[in-house]
Amino acid sequence: VQLQASGGGLVQAGGSLRLSCAASGRTFSNYVMGWYRQAPGKEREFVATISWSGVSQYYRDSVKGRFTISRDNAKNTVYLQMNSLKPEDTAVYYCAAAYSGTITQMVPDYWGQGTLVTVSS
Repeated sequence: VQLQASGGGLVQAGGSLRLSCAASGRTFSNYVMGWYRQAPGKEREFVATISWSGVSQYYRDSVKGRFTISRDNAKNTVYLQMNSLKPEDTAVYYCAAAYSGTITQMVPDYWGQGTLVTVSS
């Protein structure tokens, strides 16, 4: 699976961005999809995951109520809608795909190239 993330940019605190990740190469609907992020000087962390059907989602506590992950299997795309952004959300955001596992125990098989989100205070 090849993953291409887009939609990052510079936004003021309280603003919104929507990230997209387009997949190609394999049957997209077979994969659990997720978004991860890595802030400067920190380890990569999971942000949100979504089941192959899109019915179930899982979020890290710090983004619950602000971020929404969704997918369109007809378009082979997963999205991350980010609202009420905070400076601590600043990071490179990566999409990922896993052929097995669950949304709470996702172990990615494939990674996208990352898109930078910068939130100014």
